[in-house]
Amino acid sequence: MTEFVQKYKIWIAAAAIIVIAAAAFLFRQAGARGTEGGTAYVETVANLTGQNASLGMINRFAGIIEAQGTWSVNKNADAEIEEIYVSEGEEVEEGQALFVYSTTKYEEDLQQARIDLERLHNEYDSTVETIAQLEKEKKSASSSEQANYTVQIKEQNLTLKDKDLDIQMKEKEIEKLEDNIENAEVKSGIAGVVKSINESGSSSGNGDNSFITVMKVGTYRVKGTVNEQNIGDLYIDAPVLVHSRVNDSVWRGKITKIDTENALTNDNAGYGTGNSESRSSKYPFYVELENSDGLIMGQHVYIEPDLEQGEESTGEGIWLASYMVDQTDPEHPFVWKDVRGRLQKQEVTISEVREELGRVKISEGLSPEDSICIPDGTLTPGMKTAPMSEKPEETENTETMSEEGAEAVPSEGMETEPSEAAGGQG
Repeated sequence: MTEFVQKYKIWIAAAAIIVIAAAAFLFRQAGARGTEGGTAYVETVANLTGQNASLGMINRFAGIIEAQGTWSVNKNADAEIEEIYVSEGEEVEEGQALFVYSTTKYEEDLQQARIDLERLHNEYDSTVETIAQLEKEKKSASSSEQANYTVQIKEQNLTLKDKDLDIQMKEKEIEKLEDNIENAEVKSGIAGVVKSINESGSSSGNGDNSFITVMKVGTYRVKGTVNEQNIGDLYIDAPVLVHSRVNDSVWRGKITKIDTENALTNDNAGYGTGNSESRSSKYPFYVELENSDGLIMGQHVYIEPDLEQGEESTGEGIWLASYMVDQTDPEHPFVWKDVRGRLQKQEVTISEVREELGRVKISEGLSPEDSICIPDGTLTPGMKTAPMSEKPEETENTETMSEEGAEAVPSEGMETEPSEAAGGQG
């Protein structure tokens, strides 16, 4: 378990319970139980694991493609820009000069500061001489005058300390001015493209008042959002799949950061969906991609935990919600499987368990084409089965879980389109 999971293990446990309970509730309501009219309504493993169509029960999170990193420099409010060497959209190399400050004022201030420093040194030396003279006179003074000399010497020593402090401050001032002159040309800290030049110096719409911002190019990362109900689905180094919103393209990556210190507001989240967002905190998380071929800046995508969904042909196993497997006897776990229209117990082999996600990996005994239903105390071998799609509609309205999580997208076709405020490509 990663450090993040350890730190937030209570939240993760609570979130996992919520997700499991919600999925079980929805699956039961949809017809997965076997108590209605003596019929067990089943669903394919491919649909339940997200390997087929849009019925998967794996949470998806909204994401947007952004640059791997940026470098910004703020303008010195006390200096004037003499010349800007670059323009927006221009490619620059690391160490390339972007602009130069006018050094005229620095040079004038430096000249005056050096004069002031020389004067301070003279005053310091004069005070030292005064103290020495007072010490000499004190030795030959009468006893009645000794006290007066002592007071004068103490005053001169205090003046000497003040002069010493003034000298140190002036030397630092000179050092700073010399540094400003020497580094009047400001150079880029990274290779990339000039994203923006804010000559006015005023804050932009996102609160950034950087003078010049350079964006790294060539590699992208994905910025996603997750709310507190679903944060337990994610952890540092967790493998994820990034899905295009417009075609079947998929990219692989891993989560590199979950920023729990900087909760997003509804105003700057941009592309969240659902009303439940207003009732829960949302956090940004970041995905490093194995490759970014075919992606463009600002493109909207879906992010979901990589549980090897869609890898049915590899024979490596199937990740299934743990509540779908009857583990009453840990030595002989089984699922309720449809066999030619009748229910049957199918023993399976569990090769791996992810408690933080509420899932188990089935390595033997199950295929994506199999149809199963959630274990229920009323199920019996030989019970008639039917596809979940044939389940009669409920006579009473059922409520879905309101706190499921704004970014969770169980069905791709049902997600509300992102806000236009986010900008970028679909």
